[in-house]
Amino acid sequence: MSMHTLRRLFVATIGLFVLLSGAIIMLLVAVVTLFQSRRFCSEVIARMMGKIAVRISGLTVLLTPEMAERLRQEDRSVIYIANHTDTVDLFVVISLGLPNTRYFLSGFLRKLLPLGLVGYLIGVFWTAPYSQPHKRLRIFQHADDTLRRTGDSVFLTPEGSRIRTGEIGHFNRGAFHLATSLKRNIVPLYIHVPENVGAGMQLIAEPGPVYVQVLPEIDTSNWTLEDLDANRMAVRQIYIDHHNRIRTNGIEASLAAESNG
Repeated sequence: MSMHTLRRLFVATIGLFVLLSGAIIMLLVAVVTLFQSRRFCSEVIARMMGKIAVRISGLTVLLTPEMAERLRQEDRSVIYIANHTDTVDLFVVISLGLPNTRYFLSGFLRKLLPLGLVGYLIGVFWTAPYSQPHKRLRIFQHADDTLRRTGDSVFLTPEGSRIRTGEIGHFNRGAFHLATSLKRNIVPLYIHVPENVGAGMQLIAEPGPVYVQVLPEIDTSNWTLEDLDANRMAVRQIYIDHHNRIRTNGIEASLAAESNG
């Protein structure tokens, strides 16, 4: 058995142990607190699980200190979005510990019992396939009601699934319906996973850096449903322009400009 295969087996084994242990710890905390510990489970336990997953994979999350501090203090009601190219995106975002934030995840992952339990305890909204539009509508309506009632923030990826073409994919309407209905500003995150690092459609990544950038916040106070598609396309264009700048100038130059800005 090669060293590469042994490494992947080791990462998978430790990762499963972390998931099981984290789920058990979360459940115990939830029971003791009468299920009033969603934020603690998300911002402390789940964040630690994400950081461990990132570390055992040999990944280094590179985020400018200014942006890291901003995210830690962003304890208000916003909608975080990000591009989605790789499996590691989920672990990276969870490791950031976004304050008072819920997440949208594929309903398929709910079938994995430890992950389903973790998702329940941190308040995940489980999405349905695009082939079930009526069910998806009910899920987003439920999310709208929950976010309006609790004042929580939310994270989701407008592309929905992982885009492996090297381009910014089609943006779905869900995030923009929520932003328009709730009048919550959008905080766009751009995640860059080098091709030789990412796991792609698999689970195990190769060691290396993953870059996270926080793009300028988008004011949605004047958005209307009539302009939904125009706003959706405008936000996608922001990602396309940023993506193209990185391809031209490199990610390091982009991070330096972000830090100086």
